[in-house]
Amino acid sequence: MVQGILPDNIRNMKEKTIGILGGMGPEATLDLFGKIIANTPAARDQDHLRVVIDSNPKVPDRTAAILAGGESAVPAMKAGIAALKRAGADFVVIPCVSAHFFLDELRQDAGLPILSMFDVAVEHIRRQHPDIRKIGLLATSGTIQGGRFREKLDAAGIETLAPEDADQKHVMAAIYEIKGAASSRSRAEIGAEIRDIANRLIKRGVQGIVAGCTEIPLVLKPGDLDVPVFDTLLLLARAAIAAAGQNPV
Repeated sequence: MVQGILPDNIRNMKEKTIGILGGMGPEATLDLFGKIIANTPAARDQDHLRVVIDSNPKVPDRTAAILAGGESAVPAMKAGIAALKRAGADFVVIPCVSAHFFLDELRQDAGLPILSMFDVAVEHIRRQHPDIRKIGLLATSGTIQGGRFREKLDAAGIETLAPEDADQKHVMAAIYEIKGAASSRSRAEIGAEIRDIANRLIKRGVQGIVAGCTEIPLVLKPGDLDVPVFDTLLLLARAAIAAAGQNPV
Protein backbone atom coordinates (compact mmCIF):
# COMPACT_ATOMS: atom_id res chain seq x y z
CA MET A 1 0.00 0.00 0.00
CA VAL A 2 2.80 2.42 0.83
CA GLN A 3 5.45 1.46 -1.72
CA GLY A 4 4.97 4.61 -3.76
CA ILE A 5 5.62 7.03 -0.91
CA LEU A 6 8.66 5.37 0.67
CA PRO A 7 12.13 6.66 -0.23
CA ASP A 8 14.31 3.97 -1.85
CA ASN A 9 16.77 4.09 1.03
CA ILE A 10 13.98 3.04 3.41
CA ARG A 11 12.12 0.65 1.15
CA ASN A 12 15.09 -1.63 0.50
CA MET A 13 16.37 -1.98 4.06
CA LYS A 14 15.81 -4.59 6.75
CA GLU A 15 13.91 -3.87 9.97
CA LYS A 16 14.48 -0.31 11.09
CA THR A 17 13.82 1.88 14.10
CA ILE A 18 10.86 4.26 13.93
CA GLY A 19 11.36 7.78 15.28
CA ILE A 20 8.23 9.62 16.39
CA LEU A 21 8.55 13.41 16.53
CA GLY A 22 5.71 13.93 18.98
CA GLY A 23 4.13 16.13 21.59
CA MET A 24 1.96 18.00 19.06
CA GLY A 25 -0.21 17.01 20.93
CA PRO A 26 0.83 14.40 23.49
CA GLU A 27 -2.35 12.30 23.22
CA ALA A 28 -2.05 12.10 19.45
CA THR A 29 1.52 10.86 19.95
CA LEU A 30 0.23 8.17 22.30
CA ASP A 31 -2.49 7.27 19.79
CA LEU A 32 0.06 6.83 16.99
CA PHE A 33 2.28 4.63 19.16
CA GLY A 34 -0.72 2.52 20.14
CA LYS A 35 -1.71 2.10 16.50
CA ILE A 36 1.81 1.04 15.58
CA ILE A 37 1.66 -1.61 18.29
CA ALA A 38 -1.85 -2.76 17.32
CA ASN A 39 -0.98 -3.06 13.63
CA THR A 40 2.36 -4.83 14.01
CA PRO A 41 2.24 -8.61 13.36
CA ALA A 42 3.68 -9.69 16.70
CA ALA A 43 3.18 -12.77 18.87
CA ARG A 44 5.62 -11.68 21.59
CA ASP A 45 7.47 -8.58 22.78
CA GLN A 46 10.47 -9.31 20.60
CA ASP A 47 8.39 -9.32 17.43
CA HIS A 48 7.51 -5.63 17.84
CA LEU A 49 9.45 -2.82 16.23
CA ARG A 50 11.84 -0.56 18.06
CA VAL A 51 10.29 2.88 18.42
CA VAL A 52 12.00 6.02 19.71
CA ILE A 53 9.74 8.89 20.78
CA ASP A 54 10.65 12.53 21.34
CA SER A 55 7.49 14.07 22.80
CA ASN A 56 7.96 17.82 23.10
CA PRO A 57 4.71 19.69 23.83
CA LYS A 58 6.72 22.94 23.99
CA VAL A 59 6.87 23.17 20.18
CA PRO A 60 5.22 26.51 19.30
CA ASP A 61 1.65 26.40 17.99
CA ARG A 62 1.74 25.42 14.31
CA THR A 63 -1.48 27.17 13.29
CA ALA A 64 -0.33 30.44 14.87
CA ALA A 65 2.98 30.15 13.03
CA ILE A 66 1.26 29.48 9.67
CA LEU A 67 -1.51 32.07 9.88
CA ALA A 68 -0.43 34.82 12.23
CA GLY A 69 3.35 35.04 12.05
CA GLY A 70 3.72 33.34 15.41
CA GLU A 71 6.95 31.83 16.67
CA SER A 72 8.31 29.30 14.20
CA ALA A 73 7.89 25.64 15.12
CA VAL A 74 10.79 24.59 12.91
CA PRO A 75 13.76 25.02 15.31
CA ALA A 76 12.12 22.92 18.02
CA MET A 77 11.11 20.24 15.51
CA LYS A 78 14.62 20.15 14.04
CA ALA A 79 16.02 19.70 17.56
CA GLY A 80 13.61 16.81 18.07
CA ILE A 81 14.70 15.17 14.83
CA ALA A 82 18.33 15.50 15.89
CA ALA A 83 17.49 13.87 19.23
CA LEU A 84 15.74 11.00 17.43
CA LYS A 85 18.78 10.50 15.21
CA ARG A 86 21.09 10.38 18.22
CA ALA A 87 18.76 7.82 19.83
CA GLY A 88 19.03 5.50 16.83
CA ALA A 89 15.97 6.28 14.69
CA ASP A 90 16.29 5.41 11.01
CA PHE A 91 13.41 7.58 9.84
CA VAL A 92 10.84 9.97 11.29
CA VAL A 93 7.06 10.19 11.45
CA ILE A 94 5.23 13.25 12.79
CA PRO A 95 1.79 12.78 14.41
CA CYS A 96 0.73 16.36 13.67
CA VAL A 97 -0.84 17.29 10.35
CA SER A 98 -0.29 21.04 10.74
CA ALA A 99 3.44 20.42 11.28
CA HIS A 100 3.61 18.99 7.76
CA PHE A 101 3.27 22.53 6.42
CA PHE A 102 6.97 22.84 7.31
CA LEU A 103 7.99 19.47 5.87
CA ASP A 104 10.14 20.79 3.02
CA GLU A 105 12.05 23.01 5.43
CA LEU A 106 12.49 20.17 7.92
CA ARG A 107 13.81 17.82 5.26
CA GLN A 108 16.53 20.20 4.07
CA ASP A 109 19.05 19.18 6.71
CA ALA A 110 17.19 16.62 8.82
CA GLY A 111 19.72 13.85 8.27
CA LEU A 112 16.85 11.32 8.39
CA PRO A 113 14.04 10.51 5.96
CA ILE A 114 10.63 11.87 7.04
CA LEU A 115 7.45 10.12 5.94
CA SER A 116 4.76 12.50 4.75
CA MET A 117 1.30 12.04 6.25
CA PHE A 118 -0.05 13.90 3.21
CA ASP A 119 1.45 11.38 0.80
CA VAL A 120 0.39 8.40 2.89
CA ALA A 121 -3.24 9.57 3.08
CA VAL A 122 -3.52 10.58 -0.57
CA GLU A 123 -2.00 7.32 -1.79
CA HIS A 124 -4.38 5.29 0.38
CA ILE A 125 -7.43 7.13 -0.94
CA ARG A 126 -6.23 6.90 -4.52
CA ARG A 127 -5.49 3.16 -4.31
CA GLN A 128 -8.25 1.92 -2.03
CA HIS A 129 -11.05 4.33 -2.99
CA PRO A 130 -10.38 5.25 -6.63
CA ASP A 131 -13.97 6.43 -7.18
CA ILE A 132 -13.67 9.24 -4.62
CA ARG A 133 -13.40 12.58 -6.37
CA LYS A 134 -14.51 14.94 -3.58
CA ILE A 135 -13.27 14.75 0.01
CA GLY A 136 -14.14 16.67 3.17
CA LEU A 137 -11.19 17.90 5.23
CA LEU A 138 -11.56 18.34 9.00
CA ALA A 139 -8.36 20.03 10.10
CA THR A 140 -6.87 23.05 11.80
CA SER A 141 -7.29 26.38 10.09
CA GLY A 142 -3.51 26.33 9.60
CA THR A 143 -3.70 23.11 7.58
CA ILE A 144 -6.69 24.31 5.56
CA GLN A 145 -5.42 27.80 4.77
CA GLY A 146 -1.83 26.61 4.40
CA GLY A 147 -3.07 24.59 1.45
CA ARG A 148 -0.41 21.86 1.36
CA PHE A 149 -2.84 18.98 1.99
CA ARG A 150 -5.27 20.37 -0.59
CA GLU A 151 -2.44 20.62 -3.16
CA LYS A 152 -1.62 16.93 -2.71
CA LEU A 153 -5.26 15.94 -3.07
CA ASP A 154 -5.71 18.20 -6.11
CA ALA A 155 -2.69 16.56 -7.76
CA ALA A 156 -4.42 13.19 -7.31
CA GLY A 157 -7.59 14.50 -8.94
CA ILE A 158 -9.51 14.82 -5.67
CA GLU A 159 -11.43 18.02 -4.87
CA THR A 160 -11.25 19.18 -1.25
CA LEU A 161 -14.07 20.83 0.68
CA ALA A 162 -13.50 22.44 4.08
CA PRO A 163 -16.23 23.37 6.57
CA GLU A 164 -17.97 26.71 6.21
CA ASP A 165 -16.39 29.49 8.26
CA ALA A 166 -18.74 29.14 11.25
CA ASP A 167 -18.24 25.38 11.37
CA GLN A 168 -14.47 25.76 11.02
CA LYS A 169 -14.41 27.92 14.14
CA HIS A 170 -16.15 25.07 15.98
CA VAL A 171 -13.64 22.56 14.60
CA MET A 172 -10.75 24.66 15.91
CA ALA A 173 -12.41 25.06 19.31
CA ALA A 174 -13.01 21.31 19.44
CA ILE A 175 -9.38 20.53 18.60
CA TYR A 176 -8.13 22.72 21.44
CA GLU A 177 -10.68 21.18 23.79
CA ILE A 178 -9.42 17.72 22.91
CA LYS A 179 -5.86 18.85 23.55
CA GLY A 180 -6.77 20.22 26.98
CA ALA A 181 -7.75 18.47 30.17
CA ALA A 182 -10.12 21.17 31.41
CA SER A 183 -12.83 21.09 28.75
CA SER A 184 -16.36 21.71 29.97
CA ARG A 185 -17.61 19.15 27.44
CA SER A 186 -17.18 15.40 27.33
CA ARG A 187 -15.45 13.67 24.43
CA ALA A 188 -18.85 12.28 23.44
CA GLU A 189 -20.27 15.81 23.16
CA ILE A 190 -17.29 17.01 21.15
CA GLY A 191 -17.56 13.98 18.88
CA ALA A 192 -21.24 14.64 18.27
CA GLU A 193 -20.46 18.19 17.15
CA ILE A 194 -17.70 16.97 14.82
CA ARG A 195 -20.07 14.40 13.30
CA ASP A 196 -22.66 17.13 12.70
CA ILE A 197 -20.06 19.23 10.88
CA ALA A 198 -18.94 16.21 8.85
CA ASN A 199 -22.54 15.45 7.90
CA ARG A 200 -22.94 18.99 6.59
CA LEU A 201 -19.92 18.36 4.36
CA ILE A 202 -21.54 15.12 3.18
CA LYS A 203 -24.65 17.07 2.24
CA ARG A 204 -22.39 19.27 0.11
CA GLY A 205 -21.36 16.19 -1.86
CA VAL A 206 -18.17 14.84 -0.30
CA GLN A 207 -17.62 11.10 -0.66
CA GLY A 208 -15.33 10.71 2.34
CA ILE A 209 -13.97 12.60 5.34
CA VAL A 210 -10.28 13.03 6.12
CA ALA A 211 -9.51 13.36 9.82
CA GLY A 212 -6.89 15.95 8.94
CA CYS A 213 -5.83 16.84 12.46
CA THR A 214 -4.44 14.16 14.73
CA GLU A 215 -6.91 15.09 17.49
CA ILE A 216 -9.91 14.40 15.24
CA PRO A 217 -9.50 10.57 15.24
CA LEU A 218 -9.81 10.70 19.02
CA VAL A 219 -13.51 11.61 18.60
CA LEU A 220 -14.36 10.56 15.03
CA LYS A 221 -13.90 6.93 14.05
CA PRO A 222 -14.32 4.92 10.85
CA GLY A 223 -17.93 3.77 10.80
CA ASP A 224 -19.26 6.92 12.50
CA LEU A 225 -20.52 8.33 9.19
CA ASP A 226 -22.22 7.11 6.03
CA VAL A 227 -19.03 7.71 4.05
CA PRO A 228 -15.46 6.51 4.71
CA VAL A 229 -13.55 8.26 7.49
CA PHE A 230 -9.81 8.35 6.82
CA ASP A 231 -7.83 8.23 10.05
CA THR A 232 -4.54 9.89 9.15
CA LEU A 233 -2.85 8.55 12.28
CA LEU A 234 -3.82 4.97 11.45
CA LEU A 235 -2.56 5.36 7.90
CA LEU A 236 0.70 6.86 9.17
CA ALA A 237 1.13 4.03 11.68
CA ARG A 238 0.71 1.41 8.95
CA ALA A 239 3.11 3.25 6.65
CA ALA A 240 5.68 3.44 9.46
CA ILE A 241 5.41 -0.30 10.08
CA ALA A 242 5.95 -0.99 6.37
CA ALA A 243 8.88 1.44 6.24
CA ALA A 244 10.43 -0.34 9.22
CA GLY A 245 10.36 -3.64 7.36
CA GLN A 246 7.19 -5.43 8.45
CA ASN A 247 3.81 -5.94 6.83
CA PRO A 248 1.09 -4.27 8.90
CA VAL A 249 -1.73 -6.58 9.92
